[in-house]
Amino acid sequence: MSNSGLLVQMGNGLQGAMMLARGRPEGMLLLAAQDAPAMQTAARSFWAAALCLPAFVCLQLISLAQAPGLPPHFAHGLALQLLGYGVDWAAYALVSREVVRAMGRLTAWPRFITAWNWCNVVQYLLLVAASLPPLLDLPPLLGETAWLVATGWALWLEWYATRIALGVGGLPAAGLVLLDEAMGFGLLAVIQALPGGAM
Repeated sequence: MSNSGLLVQMGNGLQGAMMLARGRPEGMLLLAAQDAPAMQTAARSFWAAALCLPAFVCLQLISLAQAPGLPPHFAHGLALQLLGYGVDWAAYALVSREVVRAMGRLTAWPRFITAWNWCNVVQYLLLVAASLPPLLDLPPLLGETAWLVATGWALWLEWYATRIALGVGGLPAAGLVLLDEAMGFGLLAVIQALPGGAM
């Protein structure tokens, strides 16, 4: 795939995810590359993980900036967090495929994982924006409200995109969102339990 083709797909993926974030289901149409099979499009959508990585690091550093001081094993803890980031991303993709298969919607999984990947970019942007008020010394209530709104919007976006991509009802879509959150929190707990893992 040429660099220009990849850039076009990335642009379409981000635009489609932004449309979904505004409740526009036609955003799903932009996520499907017209010149490639669904599985190939899904594989390319994992570039979203690279796009989200700076936002992930930014969130870690913002959290650290609010702490009283640097943890004793900062570099080691950050390395573990980065490892967990990659493991969690790949693990959810693999586990969700089996869950979607059990739901009888396996043929829709490439569309689902493509949407999930690109929507993650929007979710990370929302969370980074919501993390800024404390750094700007704004009132705590404003910061808490921003975080609540951003978190709710991010969860809603994942649920909405899942429902449309798989063509399922609200409850199965909510189950996949809960699975994603549970896997993320579970892995975070494991990392923090490791020596030097807490940041």
